[in-house]
Amino acid sequence: MTASAGPDPRVAVVVITHQRRDELLLALDRLVSLPEQPQVVVVDNGSTDGTAAAVRERFPQLALIASPENLGAIGRNLGVARLDTPYVAFCDDDTWWEPGSLRTAADVLDTHPRLAVVTARILVEPGSTEDPIVAELRDSPVRGAGWLPGPALGSFLAGASVLRREAFDEVGGFSERLWLGGEEELMAADLAPRGWELCYLPALTVHHQASRARDPHKRRADGIRNTLWTTWLRRPVRPALRRTVQLLRTVPRDRVTARGLVAAVRGMPWVLRERRVLPAHAEARFAALEHAQRTSTARRYVS
Repeated sequence: MTASAGPDPRVAVVVITHQRRDELLLALDRLVSLPEQPQVVVVDNGSTDGTAAAVRERFPQLALIASPENLGAIGRNLGVARLDTPYVAFCDDDTWWEPGSLRTAADVLDTHPRLAVVTARILVEPGSTEDPIVAELRDSPVRGAGWLPGPALGSFLAGASVLRREAFDEVGGFSERLWLGGEEELMAADLAPRGWELCYLPALTVHHQASRARDPHKRRADGIRNTLWTTWLRRPVRPALRRTVQLLRTVPRDRVTARGLVAAVRGMPWVLRERRVLPAHAEARFAALEHAQRTSTARRYVS
């Protein structure tokens, strides 16, 4: 199929946003112009900058969920619940999908019924240069099923991925505990024991023009906290200790890191209560990523 083949009812898009009205409107302009003409659900996470009103005025044809509070990644769960398509693409308010990519993703997911997630190549704008993470996706050391149409992944990037609705529902969507920041890793850890596969698919493209309207310190603190929570929720003791030590060695030694570590420690009672260690075949995916986590410059927690 080609990018001009007309509407594709198989795939919809969920966009979460917070305090980025102008950037969101640009992203929605691009989404409604896609040849696939996907259903789009916008989840406004408690914005106070007139985002919800602007979406209603400019895009009355789109579904809008205006949350009074910032739900983080849980906003995606609400968006998915509004849809009945077999596949759902996620999109941030500073990203947009290349025409034809959603159709290609649906074709691939149709062909591979145990494939839960396909992750796209990410081009950084302006300039359309590859995001540094793309090389790591392309050269992923994870071993997956032989039938996969691209390199197997241990985790994924929500804002650059298309998910199978069945798999998403099976694991209960994104965790309410983690809020936002690395929430995909826990979902990937819960997909693997159920026999679902994830892969990088270079035929898909997402463009990302990073917003300046963000709190990098909060993102770092939450990312550190969530990495530690996910590690201790799912990994065996020795790998969890290795990952914890590696993280502590690479993060900046400052108040932001301290805030993330304190939050992680405070959550340990519920983490240990809800801990379910991965079976060996699923743990192998995370073990394969340890070298990349130690050496990667794209995965460092800095702000």
